[in-house]
Amino acid sequence: MKVKCLILGGGISGIGTAQLAIKNGFDVFVSDNGFLKDETKEKFKTWGVSWEENVKISSFFHNTDWIMKSPGISNSSESVLYAKKLGIPIISEIEFASRYTNAKIIGITGTNGKTTTTELTYHILKNSGFNIGIAGNIGKSFAQQVAENSYEIYVLELSSFQLDDIVNFSPDIAIITNITPDHLNRYNNNFDDYISSKLNISSNQDKDQFLIINADDPILMEAIEKTKIEAEKHYFGINMKGNSTTSLKNESIRITNKNNNSTMISAKTFSLKGRHNLLNAMAASTVASIFKIDKNNIRESLSNFRCLPHRLERVLTIQGVNYINDSKATNINSVFYALETLNTKVVWIAGGVDKGNDYEQLLPLVREKIKAIICLGKNNKRLVEAFHDITDVIVETQSMKEAVKIAHNLSKKKETVLLSPACASFDLFENFEDRGNQFKKAVRSL
Repeated sequence: MKVKCLILGGGISGIGTAQLAIKNGFDVFVSDNGFLKDETKEKFKTWGVSWEENVKISSFFHNTDWIMKSPGISNSSESVLYAKKLGIPIISEIEFASRYTNAKIIGITGTNGKTTTTELTYHILKNSGFNIGIAGNIGKSFAQQVAENSYEIYVLELSSFQLDDIVNFSPDIAIITNITPDHLNRYNNNFDDYISSKLNISSNQDKDQFLIINADDPILMEAIEKTKIEAEKHYFGINMKGNSTTSLKNESIRITNKNNNSTMISAKTFSLKGRHNLLNAMAASTVASIFKIDKNNIRESLSNFRCLPHRLERVLTIQGVNYINDSKATNINSVFYALETLNTKVVWIAGGVDKGNDYEQLLPLVREKIKAIICLGKNNKRLVEAFHDITDVIVETQSMKEAVKIAHNLSKKKETVLLSPACASFDLFENFEDRGNQFKKAVRSL
Protein backbone atom coordinates (compact mmCIF):
# COMPACT_ATOMS: atom_id res chain seq x y z
CA MET A 1 0.00 0.00 0.00
CA LYS A 2 1.33 3.41 -1.00
CA VAL A 3 2.32 5.94 1.65
CA LYS A 4 0.01 8.93 1.43
CA CYS A 5 1.27 12.51 1.64
CA LEU A 6 -0.62 15.76 1.81
CA ILE A 7 1.03 18.88 0.41
CA LEU A 8 -0.19 22.19 1.81
CA GLY A 9 0.34 24.89 -0.80
CA GLY A 10 0.56 24.58 -4.57
CA GLY A 11 3.39 27.06 -5.11
CA ILE A 12 7.02 26.38 -6.10
CA SER A 13 7.76 24.19 -3.06
CA GLY A 14 4.48 22.29 -3.35
CA ILE A 15 4.95 21.57 -7.06
CA GLY A 16 8.51 20.35 -6.56
CA THR A 17 7.52 18.14 -3.63
CA ALA A 18 4.65 16.63 -5.63
CA GLN A 19 7.02 15.87 -8.52
CA LEU A 20 9.60 14.19 -6.27
CA ALA A 21 6.99 12.35 -4.20
CA ILE A 22 5.32 10.85 -7.29
CA LYS A 23 8.74 9.82 -8.62
CA ASN A 24 9.35 7.93 -5.37
CA GLY A 25 6.03 6.13 -5.30
CA PHE A 26 3.92 8.21 -2.91
CA ASP A 27 0.18 8.77 -3.19
CA VAL A 28 0.05 12.59 -3.42
CA PHE A 29 -2.72 15.06 -2.70
CA VAL A 30 -2.29 18.87 -2.85
CA SER A 31 -4.48 21.31 -0.93
CA ASP A 32 -4.30 25.09 -1.45
CA ASN A 33 -6.30 27.78 0.33
CA GLY A 34 -6.13 29.91 -2.81
CA PHE A 35 -6.48 29.13 -6.49
CA LEU A 36 -3.94 27.09 -8.44
CA LYS A 37 -2.47 28.34 -11.70
CA ASP A 38 -3.66 26.59 -14.87
CA GLU A 39 -0.12 25.41 -15.69
CA THR A 40 0.15 23.93 -12.20
CA LYS A 41 -3.07 21.96 -12.70
CA GLU A 42 -1.74 20.65 -16.02
CA LYS A 43 1.44 19.42 -14.31
CA PHE A 44 -0.58 17.69 -11.60
CA LYS A 45 -2.77 16.00 -14.24
CA THR A 46 0.32 14.76 -16.05
CA TRP A 47 1.83 13.38 -12.85
CA GLY A 48 -1.40 11.83 -11.56
CA VAL A 49 -1.64 14.19 -8.59
CA SER A 50 -5.04 14.99 -7.07
CA TRP A 51 -5.71 18.46 -5.74
CA GLU A 52 -8.20 20.88 -4.24
CA GLU A 53 -8.19 24.67 -4.16
CA ASN A 54 -9.78 27.47 -2.13
CA VAL A 55 -9.96 25.15 0.89
CA LYS A 56 -8.96 26.14 4.44
CA ILE A 57 -9.11 22.76 6.15
CA SER A 58 -8.60 19.77 3.87
CA SER A 59 -10.71 16.64 4.34
CA PHE A 60 -7.53 14.76 3.38
CA PHE A 61 -6.10 15.45 6.86
CA HIS A 62 -7.84 12.26 7.99
CA ASN A 63 -6.32 10.22 5.17
CA THR A 64 -2.62 11.00 5.07
CA ASP A 65 0.59 9.72 6.63
CA TRP A 66 2.58 12.96 6.58
CA ILE A 67 2.35 16.57 5.47
CA MET A 68 4.70 18.88 3.57
CA LYS A 69 3.94 22.46 4.50
CA SER A 70 4.95 25.19 2.06
CA PRO A 71 7.20 27.79 3.74
CA GLY A 72 4.69 30.59 3.13
CA ILE A 73 2.20 28.93 5.50
CA SER A 74 2.60 30.00 9.11
CA ASN A 75 2.82 27.43 11.91
CA SER A 76 -0.01 29.33 13.59
CA SER A 77 -2.35 28.89 10.61
CA GLU A 78 -5.63 27.09 11.12
CA SER A 79 -4.66 24.16 8.90
CA VAL A 80 -1.30 23.58 10.59
CA LEU A 81 -2.76 23.75 14.09
CA TYR A 82 -5.42 21.23 13.04
CA ALA A 83 -2.79 18.87 11.63
CA LYS A 84 -0.76 19.09 14.84
CA LYS A 85 -3.90 18.34 16.87
CA LEU A 86 -4.31 15.16 14.82
CA GLY A 87 -0.65 14.29 15.40
CA ILE A 88 0.27 14.21 11.71
CA PRO A 89 4.04 14.65 11.06
CA ILE A 90 4.83 17.94 9.27
CA ILE A 91 8.07 18.49 7.36
CA SER A 92 9.48 21.12 5.03
CA GLU A 93 10.21 20.67 1.34
CA ILE A 94 13.93 21.04 2.17
CA GLU A 95 13.70 18.14 4.63
CA PHE A 96 11.85 15.94 2.15
CA ALA A 97 14.18 16.58 -0.79
CA SER A 98 17.33 16.01 1.29
CA ARG A 99 16.20 12.39 1.89
CA TYR A 100 16.46 11.59 -1.83
CA THR A 101 19.94 12.81 -2.69
CA ASN A 102 23.46 11.80 -1.69
CA ALA A 103 24.89 15.08 -2.92
CA LYS A 104 26.90 17.39 -0.68
CA ILE A 105 24.73 20.27 0.48
CA ILE A 106 25.81 23.85 1.13
CA GLY A 107 23.04 25.64 3.02
CA ILE A 108 23.06 29.43 3.30
CA THR A 109 20.80 31.47 5.54
CA GLY A 110 20.78 34.89 7.17
CA THR A 111 18.67 38.01 7.19
CA ASN A 112 20.70 39.72 4.47
CA GLY A 113 23.22 38.66 1.89
CA LYS A 114 22.10 35.06 1.52
CA THR A 115 21.05 35.39 -2.13
CA THR A 116 24.30 37.03 -3.23
CA THR A 117 26.35 34.59 -1.14
CA THR A 118 24.43 31.65 -2.62
CA GLU A 119 24.89 32.87 -6.19
CA LEU A 120 28.56 33.69 -5.59
CA THR A 121 29.31 30.32 -3.97
CA TYR A 122 27.63 28.58 -6.89
CA HIS A 123 29.57 30.75 -9.35
CA ILE A 124 32.97 29.93 -7.81
CA LEU A 125 32.32 26.18 -7.61
CA LYS A 126 30.75 26.02 -11.08
CA ASN A 127 33.72 27.85 -12.59
CA SER A 128 36.01 25.38 -10.82
CA GLY A 129 34.45 22.44 -12.63
CA PHE A 130 32.07 21.01 -10.02
CA ASN A 131 28.80 19.32 -11.04
CA ILE A 132 26.60 21.66 -9.04
CA GLY A 133 22.99 22.86 -8.77
CA ILE A 134 21.39 25.87 -7.09
CA ALA A 135 17.98 25.87 -5.41
CA GLY A 136 15.98 26.61 -2.27
CA ASN A 137 14.66 30.13 -1.92
CA ILE A 138 16.11 30.96 -5.33
CA GLY A 139 15.34 29.57 -8.77
CA LYS A 140 13.92 26.04 -8.76
CA SER A 141 12.83 24.31 -5.59
CA PHE A 142 15.24 21.84 -4.05
CA ALA A 143 12.73 19.01 -4.54
CA GLN A 144 12.38 19.77 -8.26
CA GLN A 145 16.14 19.82 -8.69
CA VAL A 146 16.48 16.45 -6.96
CA ALA A 147 13.63 15.02 -9.06
CA GLU A 148 15.15 16.16 -12.35
CA ASN A 149 18.93 16.13 -11.82
CA SER A 150 21.82 14.24 -10.25
CA TYR A 151 24.16 16.98 -9.11
CA GLU A 152 27.11 16.17 -6.84
CA ILE A 153 26.66 19.43 -4.91
CA TYR A 154 23.64 21.64 -4.18
CA VAL A 155 23.90 25.24 -3.02
CA LEU A 156 20.70 26.18 -1.20
CA GLU A 157 19.46 29.60 -0.17
CA LEU A 158 17.36 28.93 2.93
CA SER A 159 14.89 31.27 4.61
CA SER A 160 13.90 30.94 8.25
CA PHE A 161 10.51 29.66 7.06
CA GLN A 162 12.19 26.80 5.20
CA LEU A 163 14.20 25.89 8.29
CA ASP A 164 11.22 25.90 10.67
CA ASP A 165 10.10 22.39 9.78
CA ILE A 166 13.32 20.45 9.33
CA VAL A 167 13.82 17.19 11.22
CA ASN A 168 17.10 15.60 10.13
CA PHE A 169 18.26 18.05 7.44
CA SER A 170 21.99 18.57 7.92
CA PRO A 171 24.03 20.52 5.33
CA ASP A 172 27.66 19.54 4.86
CA ILE A 173 28.51 23.24 4.94
CA ALA A 174 26.23 25.85 6.53
CA ILE A 175 26.63 29.61 6.32
CA ILE A 176 24.88 32.22 8.48
CA THR A 177 25.48 35.63 6.90
CA ASN A 178 23.96 37.72 9.71
CA ILE A 179 20.86 38.07 11.89
CA THR A 180 18.82 41.24 12.26
CA PRO A 181 15.12 41.66 13.13
CA ASP A 182 12.97 40.53 10.19
CA HIS A 183 9.71 38.65 9.69
CA LEU A 184 8.92 39.21 13.36
CA ASN A 185 5.22 39.25 12.53
CA ARG A 186 5.65 35.55 11.66
CA TYR A 187 7.38 34.87 15.01
CA ASN A 188 4.91 36.60 17.35
CA ASN A 189 7.26 39.61 17.47
CA ASN A 190 9.76 37.45 19.35
CA PHE A 191 13.28 38.05 18.05
CA ASP A 192 14.66 35.05 19.95
CA ASP A 193 12.31 32.73 18.06
CA TYR A 194 13.53 34.16 14.76
CA ILE A 195 17.17 33.68 15.83
CA SER A 196 16.45 30.07 16.80
CA SER A 197 14.92 29.46 13.40
CA LYS A 198 18.09 30.66 11.67
CA LEU A 199 20.30 28.52 13.93
CA ASN A 200 18.26 25.45 12.93
CA ILE A 201 20.54 25.24 9.90
CA SER A 202 23.24 23.78 12.17
CA SER A 203 21.09 21.89 14.66
CA ASN A 204 21.74 18.46 13.07
CA GLN A 205 25.32 19.00 11.93
CA ASP A 206 28.11 16.77 13.22
CA LYS A 207 31.86 17.24 13.78
CA ASP A 208 32.69 16.35 10.17
CA GLN A 209 30.59 19.23 8.84
CA PHE A 210 31.22 22.97 8.75
CA LEU A 211 29.47 26.10 10.01
CA ILE A 212 30.65 29.43 8.56
CA ILE A 213 29.75 32.44 10.70
CA ASN A 214 29.87 36.22 10.24
CA ALA A 215 32.02 37.31 13.18
CA ASP A 216 31.19 40.99 12.56
CA ASP A 217 27.59 40.40 13.63
CA PRO A 218 27.29 40.75 17.44
CA ILE A 219 23.77 39.29 17.56
CA LEU A 220 24.86 36.19 15.68
CA MET A 221 28.03 35.78 17.73
CA GLU A 222 26.13 36.03 21.00
CA ALA A 223 23.63 33.43 19.78
CA ILE A 224 26.42 31.07 18.67
CA GLU A 225 28.12 31.33 22.08
CA LYS A 226 24.86 30.22 23.75
CA THR A 227 24.26 27.33 21.34
CA LYS A 228 25.83 23.88 21.30
CA ILE A 229 27.45 23.51 17.88
CA GLU A 230 28.93 20.17 16.79
CA ALA A 231 30.19 21.36 13.41
CA GLU A 232 33.66 22.76 12.82
CA LYS A 233 33.27 26.54 13.05
CA HIS A 234 34.86 28.95 10.60
CA TYR A 235 34.54 32.70 11.03
CA PHE A 236 34.68 35.53 8.52
CA GLY A 237 34.80 39.27 9.15
CA ILE A 238 36.53 42.50 8.21
CA ASN A 239 38.91 42.41 11.20
CA MET A 240 39.08 38.73 12.04
CA LYS A 241 42.28 37.14 13.31
CA GLY A 242 43.32 33.59 14.17
CA ASN A 243 43.11 30.11 12.72
CA SER A 244 40.36 28.86 10.45
CA THR A 245 39.14 32.39 9.72
CA THR A 246 38.63 34.63 6.73
CA SER A 247 39.59 38.24 7.30
CA LEU A 248 40.67 41.42 5.52
CA LYS A 249 44.31 42.44 5.56
CA ASN A 250 45.88 45.16 3.42
CA GLU A 251 42.83 45.20 1.13
CA SER A 252 43.10 41.46 0.55
CA ILE A 253 40.87 38.61 1.65
CA ARG A 254 43.02 36.36 3.83
CA ILE A 255 41.88 32.76 4.33
CA THR A 256 43.73 30.98 7.14
CA ASN A 257 43.36 27.23 7.63
CA LYS A 258 43.82 25.20 10.84
CA ASN A 259 47.48 24.61 9.94
CA ASN A 260 47.93 28.40 9.99
CA ASN A 261 48.59 28.53 6.24
CA SER A 262 47.13 31.62 4.57
CA THR A 263 45.75 32.35 1.11
CA MET A 264 45.55 36.01 0.01
CA ILE A 265 43.10 37.26 -2.61
CA SER A 266 42.95 40.95 -3.52
CA ALA A 267 39.58 42.43 -2.57
CA LYS A 268 40.03 45.02 -5.33
CA THR A 269 39.29 42.32 -7.90
CA PHE A 270 35.75 41.78 -6.57
CA SER A 271 33.20 43.14 -9.03
CA LEU A 272 30.55 44.19 -6.44
CA LYS A 273 31.04 47.21 -4.20
CA GLY A 274 30.14 47.85 -0.56
CA ARG A 275 31.17 46.40 2.79
CA HIS A 276 28.22 43.99 2.81
CA ASN A 277 29.24 42.51 -0.54
CA LEU A 278 32.81 42.11 0.70
CA LEU A 279 31.45 40.02 3.57
CA ASN A 280 29.44 37.94 1.08
CA ALA A 281 32.63 37.37 -0.91
CA MET A 282 34.49 36.32 2.23
CA ALA A 283 31.79 33.77 3.10
CA ALA A 284 31.84 32.28 -0.41
CA SER A 285 35.66 32.25 -0.43
CA THR A 286 35.64 30.31 2.83
CA VAL A 287 33.49 27.62 1.18
CA ALA A 288 35.93 27.58 -1.75
CA SER A 289 38.85 27.04 0.64
CA ILE A 290 37.08 24.05 2.24
CA PHE A 291 36.80 22.56 -1.25
CA LYS A 292 40.53 23.39 -1.74
CA ILE A 293 39.83 25.54 -4.81
CA ASP A 294 42.90 27.29 -6.18
CA LYS A 295 43.16 30.98 -5.24
CA ASN A 296 43.48 31.96 -8.91
CA ASN A 297 40.10 30.34 -9.63
CA ILE A 298 38.57 32.17 -6.66
CA ARG A 299 40.07 35.47 -7.78
CA GLU A 300 38.81 35.04 -11.35
CA SER A 301 35.30 34.15 -10.16
CA LEU A 302 35.16 37.15 -7.82
CA SER A 303 36.22 39.47 -10.62
CA ASN A 304 33.70 38.27 -13.24
CA PHE A 305 30.67 37.86 -10.96
CA ARG A 306 27.86 40.21 -12.00
CA CYS A 307 25.31 42.11 -9.92
CA LEU A 308 22.06 40.24 -9.42
CA PRO A 309 18.73 41.72 -10.52
CA HIS A 310 16.91 43.77 -7.87
CA ARG A 311 19.99 44.12 -5.63
CA LEU A 312 21.48 47.60 -6.01
CA GLU A 313 20.89 47.13 -9.73
CA ARG A 314 21.74 50.20 -11.76
CA VAL A 315 18.92 50.80 -14.24
CA LEU A 316 19.60 54.06 -16.09
CA THR A 317 21.15 57.48 -15.73
CA ILE A 318 18.71 60.17 -16.87
CA GLN A 319 19.75 63.84 -16.90
CA GLY A 320 22.59 62.99 -14.55
CA VAL A 321 20.33 61.17 -12.06
CA ASN A 322 21.13 57.51 -11.26
CA TYR A 323 18.14 55.17 -10.90
CA ILE A 324 18.85 52.10 -8.77
CA ASN A 325 16.59 49.07 -8.29
CA ASP A 326 17.07 47.51 -4.85
CA SER A 327 13.64 45.86 -4.64
CA LYS A 328 15.10 42.81 -2.84
CA ALA A 329 15.78 45.09 0.17
CA THR A 330 12.75 43.98 2.18
CA ASN A 331 14.13 44.80 5.63
CA ILE A 332 15.89 47.60 7.47
CA ASN A 333 19.37 46.12 7.32
CA SER A 334 19.26 45.84 3.53
CA VAL A 335 18.28 49.49 3.21
CA PHE A 336 21.09 50.43 5.61
CA TYR A 337 23.61 48.69 3.34
CA ALA A 338 22.20 50.41 0.26
CA LEU A 339 22.32 53.91 1.77
CA GLU A 340 25.77 53.25 3.21
CA THR A 341 27.02 52.39 -0.28
CA LEU A 342 25.73 55.59 -1.96
CA ASN A 343 27.68 58.86 -1.85
CA THR A 344 24.98 61.18 -3.25
CA LYS A 345 21.76 62.77 -2.11
CA VAL A 346 18.92 60.27 -2.48
CA VAL A 347 15.25 60.34 -3.37
CA TRP A 348 14.14 57.19 -1.59
CA ILE A 349 11.16 55.07 -2.70
CA ALA A 350 10.13 52.85 0.20
CA GLY A 351 7.14 51.05 1.65
CA GLY A 352 4.94 48.00 1.27
CA VAL A 353 3.94 45.46 3.90
CA ASP A 354 5.70 46.45 7.11
CA LYS A 355 7.24 43.44 8.90
CA GLY A 356 7.49 45.03 12.31
CA ASN A 357 10.36 47.28 11.28
CA ASP A 358 12.32 49.40 13.74
CA TYR A 359 13.42 52.36 11.62
CA GLU A 360 15.62 53.93 14.30
CA GLN A 361 18.92 52.56 12.97
CA LEU A 362 18.23 54.30 9.65
CA LEU A 363 17.77 57.77 11.14
CA PRO A 364 21.44 58.92 10.90
CA LEU A 365 21.70 57.87 7.24
CA VAL A 366 18.31 59.40 6.42
CA ARG A 367 19.39 62.70 7.98
CA GLU A 368 22.65 62.63 6.05
CA LYS A 369 21.56 61.42 2.62
CA ILE A 370 17.80 61.46 2.06
CA LYS A 371 16.39 64.42 0.16
CA ALA A 372 12.83 63.11 -0.10
CA ILE A 373 10.86 59.94 0.69
CA ILE A 374 8.18 58.51 -1.55
CA CYS A 375 6.03 56.04 0.37
CA LEU A 376 4.75 53.33 -1.99
CA GLY A 377 2.19 51.13 -0.27
CA LYS A 378 -1.42 50.67 0.77
CA ASN A 379 -0.61 51.62 4.36
CA ASN A 380 2.29 54.05 4.82
CA LYS A 381 1.46 55.11 8.39
CA ARG A 382 4.52 53.63 10.17
CA LEU A 383 6.92 54.88 7.50
CA VAL A 384 5.51 58.42 7.65
CA GLU A 385 5.55 58.43 11.46
CA ALA A 386 9.18 57.30 11.55
CA PHE A 387 10.57 60.02 9.28
CA HIS A 388 8.21 62.99 9.14
CA ASP A 389 10.26 64.96 11.69
CA ILE A 390 13.58 64.63 9.87
CA THR A 391 12.59 64.76 6.19
CA ASP A 392 11.10 67.84 4.58
CA VAL A 393 9.45 66.01 1.71
CA ILE A 394 7.33 62.85 2.20
CA VAL A 395 4.90 61.84 -0.53
CA GLU A 396 2.44 58.91 -0.49
CA THR A 397 1.34 56.91 -3.54
CA GLN A 398 0.04 53.46 -4.50
CA SER A 399 1.39 53.46 -8.05
CA MET A 400 4.94 52.62 -9.13
CA LYS A 401 4.56 54.72 -12.27
CA GLU A 402 3.52 57.72 -10.17
CA ALA A 403 6.28 57.08 -7.63
CA VAL A 404 8.95 57.14 -10.35
CA LYS A 405 7.45 60.26 -11.96
CA ILE A 406 7.47 62.08 -8.59
CA ALA A 407 11.06 60.95 -7.95
CA HIS A 408 12.08 62.23 -11.38
CA ASN A 409 10.61 65.66 -10.61
CA LEU A 410 12.25 65.85 -7.16
CA SER A 411 15.76 64.72 -8.17
CA LYS A 412 18.61 66.73 -9.67
CA LYS A 413 21.86 66.02 -11.48
CA LYS A 414 24.36 63.91 -9.48
CA GLU A 415 21.61 62.60 -7.21
CA THR A 416 20.14 59.09 -6.94
CA VAL A 417 16.62 57.70 -7.10
CA LEU A 418 16.68 54.55 -5.01
CA LEU A 419 13.96 51.89 -4.78
CA SER A 420 14.86 50.17 -1.50
CA PRO A 421 11.51 49.38 0.13
CA ALA A 422 12.40 47.98 3.60
CA CYS A 423 9.07 46.14 3.34
CA ALA A 424 7.49 43.13 1.68
CA SER A 425 5.87 43.62 -1.71
CA PHE A 426 2.58 41.76 -1.42
CA ASP A 427 0.25 44.72 -0.95
CA LEU A 428 0.71 46.08 -4.48
CA PHE A 429 2.89 43.53 -6.31
CA GLU A 430 3.15 39.78 -6.88
CA ASN A 431 6.64 39.64 -5.36
CA PHE A 432 9.82 41.70 -5.08
CA GLU A 433 10.77 40.76 -8.67
CA ASP A 434 7.49 42.18 -9.97
CA ARG A 435 8.06 45.35 -7.93
CA GLY A 436 11.59 45.75 -9.30
CA ASN A 437 10.52 45.06 -12.88
CA GLN A 438 7.74 47.64 -12.65
CA PHE A 439 10.28 50.15 -11.33
CA LYS A 440 12.61 49.49 -14.26
CA LYS A 441 9.75 49.74 -16.74
CA ALA A 442 8.61 53.05 -15.25
CA VAL A 443 12.16 54.46 -15.33
CA ARG A 444 12.63 53.46 -18.96
CA SER A 445 9.34 55.16 -19.81
CA LEU A 446 10.45 58.57 -18.46
